[in-house]
Amino acid sequence: MNDDKGEGVAIANLIGTDGCSIVGWVYRWSTGGHAVMWDVHGPQPVSEIRPDLTAEQKQEIDFDALTRIRRRGGG
Repeated sequence: MNDDKGEGVAIANLIGTDGCSIVGWVYRWSTGGHAVMWDVHGPQPVSEIRPDLTAEQKQEIDFDALTRIRRRGGG
């Protein structure tokens, strides 16, 4: 994605509950908004964001809800 063309730019990694796997990314759009893009496995529980985001950015992507996602397969 290219910010010069009005698209998003990845600004942070979403880290899984194992503490090291990247399960998705946080994108910042040229409009100033933020969004989450998941890896090929889809939504998974998140333990942290690297690098950390501001409280306002975390609220926009609903970080608290990302930490409560249930694992697929009965988790």
